[in-house]
Amino acid sequence: MSVFASLVEHLADLLQPLFGASAAAAAIVLFTALVRLLVHPLSRAAARGQKARTELQPRIAELRRKHARNPEKLQRAVLELHAAEKVSPLSGFLPSLCQVPAFFLLYYLFSSSSIGGQPNELLSHQLLAAPLGGRWADALGDGGPVSGAGLVYVVLFAFVAGVAVFSYRLTKRTMAERPMLPTGAGAGAGAGGGQVPGLGTITKVMPFMSFFTLVTVAVVPLAAALYVVTSTTWSAVERAVLYR
Repeated sequence: MSVFASLVEHLADLLQPLFGASAAAAAIVLFTALVRLLVHPLSRAAARGQKARTELQPRIAELRRKHARNPEKLQRAVLELHAAEKVSPLSGFLPSLCQVPAFFLLYYLFSSSSIGGQPNELLSHQLLAAPLGGRWADALGDGGPVSGAGLVYVVLFAFVAGVAVFSYRLTKRTMAERPMLPTGAGAGAGAGGGQVPGLGTITKVMPFMSFFTLVTVAVVPLAAALYVVTSTTWSAVERAVLYR
């Protein structure tokens, strides 16, 4: 933790001539971009996997006709087909899972009063008037939404809402063009329908995932919120490019 805290401080020092008192916030954005660059190969693999799943739809439809009266056999056959073609229905979630450690690292750094037995100097940094270790509730208590810190969150929420709407439309369109589940699953196949277990719920929830960012931004330290906002924006742009 001390090493990572020093890394953030050094990045902030390098960016200080350009961003002044908000250099640490800029350093977090830069750190997030570096993490996303490292995860990008997984994102590309996820895009290839989704395209491969789309190409399997005719074969899955044939299995659905063949095993229409045996849902359990149909489900097993669909899973075996995915395994034989080395296509994982859950590969699209790997990029997000790989970012979890980086998020919690920032959350811890900007929630702790001390690091390595020394006062946490990162807590002295701000984004404009909002402390990087503060939360939305702190900004409301210090002057409400029209205070300096409050306005930072208002702008942040507005930006996140715009990205969320864009991501929602993009995800709906992508899933319509390249469904994660067999088209028409469940028709004539009983309750099993040839679906991969659990993906039905995931498919319904996925378009709304981007809106959860609003909740995250409201409850975590501002530094962790910046990570989430930057990563979510990167994901939206990345999906627009990879899934076009």
